[in-house]
Amino acid sequence: MQELMSSSVRQSPTKRRLVVASGLDRENVEGSDIEHLVHFLDPDASRFPLQNAFPLIALAFSDEGETDLREGLASVHALGTIPEIPLRRIDVPVKAESLSLIRTLVEGGVGRLSRFTSAVTAELAILRRERETLLENYRALEDAFQAHNWEPVAEIFAHDPYADPKDEGIGQLLSTGCVEQLLPVSSHGVAGFALHLHSVPRDGGELVVMLGYVENGEGVAEWTVPYAQLTANWNFFALPRACGGAARTLRLRISTTGTETVELSLGYPIASERYTARSETPHPDLDLRPLAFRVFTGLPGVKPARMPNMIAPTALLEGHFIEDYRLAVDLLSQIVDVSVTPVVPEFQTVRFLEHENAVVCHPLPSGISAGTIGRAVEPGTISFSASAIIDHPKGAPAAVSFLLAPANSNARSEVAELARKGAAKPSAFFSGWREVTAAQAININFQLDKPVREPMDLMILSRAVTDTVDFSWLKVSGFRLVKQSAGASNVRQ
Repeated sequence: MQELMSSSVRQSPTKRRLVVASGLDRENVEGSDIEHLVHFLDPDASRFPLQNAFPLIALAFSDEGETDLREGLASVHALGTIPEIPLRRIDVPVKAESLSLIRTLVEGGVGRLSRFTSAVTAELAILRRERETLLENYRALEDAFQAHNWEPVAEIFAHDPYADPKDEGIGQLLSTGCVEQLLPVSSHGVAGFALHLHSVPRDGGELVVMLGYVENGEGVAEWTVPYAQLTANWNFFALPRACGGAARTLRLRISTTGTETVELSLGYPIASERYTARSETPHPDLDLRPLAFRVFTGLPGVKPARMPNMIAPTALLEGHFIEDYRLAVDLLSQIVDVSVTPVVPEFQTVRFLEHENAVVCHPLPSGISAGTIGRAVEPGTISFSASAIIDHPKGAPAAVSFLLAPANSNARSEVAELARKGAAKPSAFFSGWREVTAAQAININFQLDKPVREPMDLMILSRAVTDTVDFSWLKVSGFRLVKQSAGASNVRQ
């Protein structure tokens, strides 16, 4: 019984054979302790590369076997795939002790090392094949791009919209933050792109789309589009000139302003997480799904066929680095009442609505109701926008405005100066007054003449426009600010 078990162990196959010998010496190896580790070179067959073998040593038991083995190994070494294999001659009378020693050697630490090296080699071969496949796909994409260059406007990439019954919609992500999407094409020659919307409100907001480069953070263009100019279909965003220079990776950053939001369409699920839509807040609809979009190359300013509209950018950002940011909830909650009015109200006129991430600034019959948020505006900010509405169906209309004053300045003094002269101090930025009603929300876009250099306080102001201020609960929300910095050379300085 013990002999049968020993024979079974000796004959157990291995995935890789670590010893090579000539087929002329087969009878000296058969039945030995290393039979399952030996790969034989057949002298009668044509020479082929070693298969399932990673030989560490070559053994010869006779002169004929040694000669045949040297010829076979010479043909193998000519391939340059394995290092030179040492050849050892075994004396037949004492072969049992020699073979036992060899088995201990190849199945011990050296054998484990060789098996690990063989596994690494196999993994490298797989990675090389995958790399070649990726390069072939990239070349095919570049060839398709170049083949369509002669057309006035050609679609080079598309993700078709896909409506999943479980979709919840990503409108809330757009209103409270932004959604980012990488475009999986070279930027060279791109003249525009299209976004698919499956729901567009009639009014009450704007869609903000920013296009930039991933590699250096440089902006390309920004579109701020009122809902009235959008359609529940494909919307083409055109560039005044096609992207040129070095091929880079393009990134879209999309958000909305206002109380209502558009609904961007999503595409089919894809395998590459790199090219799925992303947001700062997790959302089930974005799980391995991109936005529905199309990318076009060709002549700038030419609308693709079957596109219902063409939207020009509101700002060109070439040479500037753009960052879109929102006012954090903990910052909004620190608003302080700095109203300048002879009326002593019986209720709180300025306060933070925690459940809506909004601020209420109720006007009074005379004077200016105002609230200030210290150091809310970061250096480099070039524009500011928010949404305002009278949050009561019977609320009287009111006027709203924004004032940016130097940090740690006397807020009541700034408001009093505005109330007395109708204009802000030279060190402050004033948006002007806009009338707000309960009928619909308005969007207030405040573009500064130059980026702010130091942190500034943000003040929200309201005043009466009629003889009554009954139920005039002015609610301001959706605070969005854009920072801009100069090119890379200036940034390094």
